[in-house]
Amino acid sequence: MIDTNTKTCVSCHKALKGRADKKFCDDYCRNHYNNQLKSVTNNSIRNINYALKKNRHILEEILSERETCRVSRDKLLVDGFHFKYHTHIYANKKNNLYKFCYDFGYLDLEDGSFLIVKTRN
Repeated sequence: MIDTNTKTCVSCHKALKGRADKKFCDDYCRNHYNNQLKSVTNNSIRNINYALKKNRHILEEILSERETCRVSRDKLLVDGFHFKYHTHIYANKKNNLYKFCYDFGYLDLEDGSFLIVKTRN
């Protein structure tokens, strides 16, 4: 006779023994199940964080030891810069909008180039 009340592991579907409210047979199954649930969200967050870090690195490399620097859109695109991603926007007194990737920012200039800046500590 088959017991239809036997609970099974949510992850691997093995029969469970122990507490009545038990859902997983072991820590591996619990971790695996929860990691699978979060993988889609975590993957998109991971991709955005990667793009932000890459943008910051590109701006840092271009600026080097200077306080400010002008650079063309083409140079940023060739280096792999993603204009879609930035951490915040700052408006100065002249109402110029600087987009920042953490502590490095850029201002879109009228001639199609960008002014690269770094925040002061």
